[in-house]
Amino acid sequence: MAEQHIDRVHPESVVLDIGQDVGALLIYTKAALRGREIEVSPLGIAKRVHVEVLERRVNGQPVFAAVFPQLRAGSYEIWEKNALDPIGTATIVGGEVTTVDWR
Repeated sequence: MAEQHIDRVHPESVVLDIGQDVGALLIYTKAALRGREIEVSPLGIAKRVHVEVLERRVNGQPVFAAVFPQLRAGSYEIWEKNALDPIGTATIVGGEVTTVDWR
């Protein structure tokens, strides 16, 4: 079954499940990535998780971001969906939100 992307602004809050050895990752992107999926995997591990870049409003301004609400602390590679090579890295710290800014 093909994935469907809903083209709308997402006003819903994001619930982060962080603490102790679990953190979150927030990747800000340009509008051109809206609806695209970004994947992350622990460094050296093939299994990836993905989320969609969504449009939200912050102080009335559009913001495009991918939010990974619950990742174990450690180093991660960031991938475009189904890419063969990573496009970035991030270090997740327990109890904190790591941000990556691609704007």
